[in-house]
Amino acid sequence: MTSSAATKIKRRKAPEAASGRPVLLLEWYDRHRRRLPWRPPAGERADPYRVWLSEIMLQQTGVKTVGPYFEKFLARWPDVEALGRASLDDVLRMWAGLGYYSRARNLHACAVAVLRDHRGVFPDTEQGLQALPGIGPYTASAIAAIAFDRRTMPVDGNIERVVSRLFAVEEPLPQAKPFIQQLAATLLGDARAGDEKSRAGDSAQALMDLGSSICTPKKPACALCPLNDDCAACVRGDQETFPRKAPKKSGALRRGAAFVVTRGDELLVRTRPEKGLLGGMTEVPGSDWLAGHDDNAALQQAPVHKGITRWHRKAGVVTHVFTHFPLELVVYTAKVAARTRAPAGMRWVPVATLADEALPNVMRKAIAHGLGLQG
Repeated sequence: MTSSAATKIKRRKAPEAASGRPVLLLEWYDRHRRRLPWRPPAGERADPYRVWLSEIMLQQTGVKTVGPYFEKFLARWPDVEALGRASLDDVLRMWAGLGYYSRARNLHACAVAVLRDHRGVFPDTEQGLQALPGIGPYTASAIAAIAFDRRTMPVDGNIERVVSRLFAVEEPLPQAKPFIQQLAATLLGDARAGDEKSRAGDSAQALMDLGSSICTPKKPACALCPLNDDCAACVRGDQETFPRKAPKKSGALRRGAAFVVTRGDELLVRTRPEKGLLGGMTEVPGSDWLAGHDDNAALQQAPVHKGITRWHRKAGVVTHVFTHFPLELVVYTAKVAARTRAPAGMRWVPVATLADEALPNVMRKAIAHGLGLQG
């Protein structure tokens, strides 16, 4: 799509909403709302801390995966003050396995900022929320609507799908995002209808639930949808083709090596730099991850230690897919004698306590492969 075409999308006005859509949506939500750990019972006010915590965890991660982590965090740190007083290392350890670790660092930084600059109380406006670490436009809109009933419509993947089908938006994503945002806002209940509460948060969550349970990516249950009579794509019969998407570019394959060194029942590890991919997480020593990396180049980056006389290459490779590139790691193993000191910047940890380390999934795979454990 040309830049001029994209500009036309942004300048286009959203059509007037059918007056009954917001009402039908909220009536359906009142009957079928999902029970989620961070969602209070109907009629009760949402806790901003729980809403914020869940929204950060739900970025690029599904509800089923997030649920246990949310409960674990809440049990350890029941409010923003407790989380703001925790150490970053503890937060990273608790986050391990959830992925996209910059979220954990931003989560901690945000809790610290709320405690330090706002006396432990979250701002109740989108502008105030966006000034906090790790909170962008979508997350600010979601918290403002759900926790504070601000009249705004956050648009996640579920809402994008519902709206693009309801209005048969032909422009592909991501160019169509601004127009879909305008269309989604027409589904907010009318605050001038005399209600004391606009229920903006309920409108947003209704669309999210509709996309999750009925307006699914494949085989949507259109017969059960409260908006089916007014859905342009459903009337046409091509609802599964929405939203339109531009071809996705995948990054080039990168390769590297992981070095699994043991000292009896202990494993050699180190902490990654705070900034960058997997920042602040625990890892076994390894080489750079580069396209076209060969074994000889990788071995030149093995940890140097007089106790290591030979590296043994494990058969096979460890594979992992990051957002922007796939990765293949060869794994080398070595054993050293008892009381062997760790090289500078590294440390020994008992294999039995690895579950307590802030190990990303790719490192857990490499360690399991190197130690011959079940992945």
